[in-house]
Amino acid sequence: MSEQTSVGVARRLVLQLRMRGVTDAVLAPGSRSGPLALALAAADEQGLVRLHVRVDEREAAFLALGLAKSARRLVPVVTTSGTAVANLHPAMLEALHSGIDLLAVTADRPGRLRGTGANQTTDQREIFPGVPFTDRVKGLVGLVGHGGPVHLNLELDEPLLESIEWDLGGAHGTGTGGLRFETGATASLALGPRTVVVAGDDARQPARIVARDARWPLLAEPSSGSRNGQALVAYRQLLAHSPLAEQIERVVSLGHATLTRPVTRLLARTDIPIVHVGTQATFPVPAGPNVTFVDSVEVDGADDGAWLDAWSAADALATAAIDRLVPGTPYEVARAVNAAVPPGGLLFVGSSSPVRDLDLVARPYPAGEKRLIIANRGLAGIDGVLSSAIGAALGRPSSRSIAYVGDLTFLHGSNGLLIGPGEPRPDLTVVVASDDGGSIFTTLEQGAPDYEAAFERVFATPTGADIGRLCAGYGIAHRVVPASDLAAALAEDVAGIRVLEVPVDRTGRRDLDARIAAEVRAVLHP
Repeated sequence: MSEQTSVGVARRLVLQLRMRGVTDAVLAPGSRSGPLALALAAADEQGLVRLHVRVDEREAAFLALGLAKSARRLVPVVTTSGTAVANLHPAMLEALHSGIDLLAVTADRPGRLRGTGANQTTDQREIFPGVPFTDRVKGLVGLVGHGGPVHLNLELDEPLLESIEWDLGGAHGTGTGGLRFETGATASLALGPRTVVVAGDDARQPARIVARDARWPLLAEPSSGSRNGQALVAYRQLLAHSPLAEQIERVVSLGHATLTRPVTRLLARTDIPIVHVGTQATFPVPAGPNVTFVDSVEVDGADDGAWLDAWSAADALATAAIDRLVPGTPYEVARAVNAAVPPGGLLFVGSSSPVRDLDLVARPYPAGEKRLIIANRGLAGIDGVLSSAIGAALGRPSSRSIAYVGDLTFLHGSNGLLIGPGEPRPDLTVVVASDDGGSIFTTLEQGAPDYEAAFERVFATPTGADIGRLCAGYGIAHRVVPASDLAAALAEDVAGIRVLEVPVDRTGRRDLDARIAAEVRAVLHP
C-alpha cells in the first residue's frame, strides 16, 4: 500500500491521531471520506480508538466537542466534502471561543477540480476563519494541543478504497493529547485592597484556591468549576443591590465570564485595577489600561477576613430571601437539578434560562468531590447542546450524568438523539424545563410592555411541539414529571438516555425576577 494513496493518507492520519493521545473519534459518513471511515472502523475494531457515528454533521461536531470538554483531550470529527464541512462551523466557533481541542478532518476533492462544476466541489480551505489550518497530516504537528480547534482538509483522489488488511499495530498513543504549551507572567497580589474573585466559565480550581487563601469573596458561575467551598450563591444580586459592591477596590478574574450583566458591568469598570488570568479573548469587554493580563496569580498570606465575612453575611440574607420565592417557580427545577448531582457526577447545562436559573439558586458543593459542571459558554448558543451533553457523558466516567436544558434548546438539537443501534450510549438523564418558548426574553428588554403585541411571535416563539412523541420517534425514554417530583425521579438508576420533561409556566417571569430583586433589596437595606 502506497502512503500517497487515499488509503495511505487515512492510515497516516490514524497513526498521527493515536500519537496525539486520541481515544475517541466521531464520524459523519460520506463518499469522499470513505478511506477515513474504514481506517477509523479498523482502529475501533482493534481497540485503539472508540468510534462514534452520526448522520448529522452538526450534531457529530458537537458530540466531539462534548467529548473533548469532559475528557480534556483532542477529539476529531470526520466528514465528507461539500455542505458537510459547513455544518461543522457552529461547533468550531464554540471550540474557538472556549479553547477546546476539536479537530475537524474534512475530506476534499482534488485541488484540480476547484472552480469547476464537479459534484460536491467547493473551496474548503480555511473555511473556518481564525482556526489554524493544514492540508497535510504531518501539518498537525505543532498545531494541535494548544487549546483550540484545528482544521485538517485532506484532498483524496481516486481510487478512494482498496481491499487491504488494516495493520494499525504501530498506533500507540503517547498521552500528549491534553498538553498545553503556555508560558507567561504570574501576578503576585498584595493584600489590602478590598478584592473579589470572579470565576467565569472553565476557571476551575485556581479561582477557588486564590479566594480561599486570601479570604476574598468568590463570585463563581455554575460552569466555572469553582463553585464549591466558600463560593457565594446570590452574588449577582449582591452586585446589583448591596452597598458592598460599591466598596470593591480590585477584581481578580479567571475563566470566561459572560453569564450576567452585573459581572460584565463590574469587569467594565475603569476606576479599579482588574487582574485577569487569560487574554482579551476570555475577557468579556474591551480592556482598558486598568486591566492586566497574566497567566496565573498567587497571594502571600491572607486578609483579616472582615471583608469576606461581610459578603458571606449579605449572601446568607439574600439567599434566604430568594428561597422564600422559589417554590412553584422555574427556579425550583434548577434547585432540584443542582442538588441531584452526586460526588463524581456530571451536569451539562444549556444556555439561556437554565444556566441563569441555576446561577441564582445553586448551592456550592463541598470542595474535592469531583463534580463536573460544564456548558457551551464560548458563544453561549443553544445549538448542539444535547450532542455536547451526550459527548460529555461518554467522555468521562461519572457517578451520574444529567443535562438540564429548556424546551427550545431541546428541540433545536433534537437530532442529537438520532443514534444508530450499536453506537456507544451513555447513561444520561436530560431534564427539559418545558414552557413552550423562550422565557429568557421575558426578563430582557424585549419583555417590556412596549413590545407586548409582537412578543409571543418573534421572541417567545412557542412551537406546540410534543416532546414525548418526538422522543418516541427516536426511541428515547420519556416521561412528564412535575417539579415537585423531580428530585425523586433524578435519584433513580438510569440505563441509557432518558428525558424528564418538567412543565413550567413562563408567564410572570419578569414579575418574579422583579419580586426577587425587591426582596433582596429589602433584606440588604433594612
